[in-house]
Amino acid sequence: MFFLLANGFTLYLLFFLILAIGPAVALMRYVYYLDPLEKEPSGLLSRLILRGVLAAFLAGVFEQVGMSVFGLLSGLDENTLGFELLSDFVVVGVIEEACKYILMSRATWNSPAFNCRYDGVVYAVFTSLGFAGMENVMYGLDYGTGVLMSRAVMAIPAHMGFAVLFGMLYGEAKCLAVRGHRIGSALCVVVGFALSALLHGLYDATATLADYGDGTFLLVVALIYVIVFLVVRSAAKHDKRFA
Repeated sequence: MFFLLANGFTLYLLFFLILAIGPAVALMRYVYYLDPLEKEPSGLLSRLILRGVLAAFLAGVFEQVGMSVFGLLSGLDENTLGFELLSDFVVVGVIEEACKYILMSRATWNSPAFNCRYDGVVYAVFTSLGFAGMENVMYGLDYGTGVLMSRAVMAIPAHMGFAVLFGMLYGEAKCLAVRGHRIGSALCVVVGFALSALLHGLYDATATLADYGDGTFLLVVALIYVIVFLVVRSAAKHDKRFA
């Protein structure tokens, strides 16, 4: 009897982990094997995944503080739709993307392996999907495995979409920095972060509006799929080494 219970729990745990982190792993492999010039070191990529996991925990703490501060500064009732929509942009989007990319940049900017423009996409995606995988595990523990099916086709690709926007400009920023263009490099980082945070906020806000019958969310999801499967392939195809 004990053996059957233990075996059943093991199978359930395996099923849970496949649903929770399987989609993130699949997208990591997709981005990794698109790299046309030089594959990134496995040790560095493993550290980025762990940094993404850490970012998920840090973001959870900072978001609680950020929501309270935003409520005080905005004067909005936290129970209103307006507060929820605005906080998706100025709190959730900004904090989650900042946690991901601050931790990512500290591990990659000065790395000798960072020698091609597409590397920025790989680093951003691995960090972001480490974040998304950990977030998925927490959602699954809170709400059950049923929620993981919808997140596999929407939330996980969304996190990769946010990462691709930043990663492309992060790679360009490194390219410009190598050539001595510090202002252009800084602008690329700022614009890349702003675009990723904006798309993140847009995704969350339109997901909220979908509960009220608004169909904009499907357009945002379609845009994210274009970024994930078309833009990233174009970025890989036109990769170049830093001179």
